[in-house]
Amino acid sequence: MHLNGKNVAVIGAGIGGLAAALAMAQRGAKVQVFEQAETLGEVGAGLQISANGIAVLQALGLDPIAKNSGNMPSVVELCDHKSGRVITRLPQNRQAGKPFLQLHRADLLADLAAACDAAGVKTRLGCACEVLDVEKGVVSVQPDQAFDAVIAADGVRSPCRATHFAGTKPGYTGQAAWRGLVPAQNFLRFAEQAGTRLYLGPKRHIVVYPLRDRSLINIVAVQERADWTAEGWNQIDSPANLQAAFADWNPYVRELLGQVEHPILWGFFAHPQLSHWAKGRVALLGDAAHPMLPYMAQGACMGLEDAWVLAAMLDRGDNVPEALQSYEHLRKPRASKVQQTSLGNSKIYHAENPLVRFGLHTGMGIAGKIAPSLMTQRFDWIYDLDVTKAA
Repeated sequence: MHLNGKNVAVIGAGIGGLAAALAMAQRGAKVQVFEQAETLGEVGAGLQISANGIAVLQALGLDPIAKNSGNMPSVVELCDHKSGRVITRLPQNRQAGKPFLQLHRADLLADLAAACDAAGVKTRLGCACEVLDVEKGVVSVQPDQAFDAVIAADGVRSPCRATHFAGTKPGYTGQAAWRGLVPAQNFLRFAEQAGTRLYLGPKRHIVVYPLRDRSLINIVAVQERADWTAEGWNQIDSPANLQAAFADWNPYVRELLGQVEHPILWGFFAHPQLSHWAKGRVALLGDAAHPMLPYMAQGACMGLEDAWVLAAMLDRGDNVPEALQSYEHLRKPRASKVQQTSLGNSKIYHAENPLVRFGLHTGMGIAGKIAPSLMTQRFDWIYDLDVTKAA
């Protein structure tokens, strides 16, 4: 194994960063993870992992299906915002080899962190560091250290990307979302159905699904708005603002949103594609390389795919810069295509013109009855790829 004994730094202890650390440690690398947060804690909320991401977790020895640690929805219901009427139902988890899970982000992070610890990864929390020299792999820890490879998995606002990869300023999409969790005890009928609901309305939509053995309900409420919030995940907003944005929606939605005590506001930004992900001994991974809008639920999955391919390329040869270039060559076209698909999907949910919205809803209803699989098969190119077999 060419990674055996190599010293590798990973900046960022998110899903992609920890998965990369684990994949490299399992191949014999000496890995240190540097995370600026003091604790991983209850980071984020709901997370959706499709078959392509689950394949990586299983190859890493973390099988959320075997552990029964996630919800496997049987159906996705697309509903009208005003009446609550179901427009169409799309089956899920009924095709062999195409599992789809809903997890709490903190649960997956905890599993990855525990596996990293068992594999000998050293994780340093409360340790912010910067890449000082891409050619020598030097990072600013105390004292400054040089590594055989440095992986910057430092998120959507990656300092490494901004400093060393000429990352251009992202543009606000005109959309922002609130996210929150509520106890399922007042909504048991929905939680027990183990499905996902999307409520579609003019310039707005809401995604709702259960988590943690249906004890919680995850909510993401998206609105088109001229004002914007800074890009990130953790800006607390007033519950009144959330409720006012959907005040004319159906009673179930209003009741559900009324239970959210601490909504987190999240601005959606579109990032121009980078010309390069790898330079010298440094490579970007996950959101640092290809930040995505959530409309394909592929942010975490792409980070998992990146992690596996990166470790596989580094393990194939002793020339680290060449291996990182191979990683970029293999991953960049696919991740960029998913990134663009996510951006394109944002326009489908928010039809404002009543006639256009009626036509879309009617068409989806007919398609859902006649050939429901056709509505999901157009994304098979995403879900069917198993990078653990391809890389």
